[in-house]
Amino acid sequence: MSETADRDVNRALRERLADVYGRYDRLRSEMDELRERLASLQVSAVSADGLVQATVGPRGQLIDLHLHREACRSLDPDDLAQAIVATARQAAEQTAGKVAALMAGYLPPDSGTLQFLRDNDFASLMRRPDSIVRSSSPGKQADA
Repeated sequence: MSETADRDVNRALRERLADVYGRYDRLRSEMDELRERLASLQVSAVSADGLVQATVGPRGQLIDLHLHREACRSLDPDDLAQAIVATARQAAEQTAGKVAALMAGYLPPDSGTLQFLRDNDFASLMRRPDSIVRSSSPGKQADA
């Protein structure tokens, strides 16, 4: 009787292990795909007057810039510089939103990382560690 019970337990454990490994394998494959999608992410924005187009990469870094010929003729250099910066910033903000949307499927919705991607505030990244430190200080109770 105990031999049959042991076989049933072993079979259940093997099935559970196969299930866990299958989920791990799918997640690993999805993470490879996510990494590739993030690495190739590019977002372009165009200024309101259409004279400046900025393209940024996944970290918001400027990777391409197109200026309409009219921009160089009609805009004062300082105004052109401001238009370039504003357009690049707009593209970077859109990129952060796209990165957050891609990451949302893999991180808890209230994670500091996702919040940082949404608000670009470093305090969002530090929020959780700060609350952990506060809750573990002597005489302090953990946050509910």
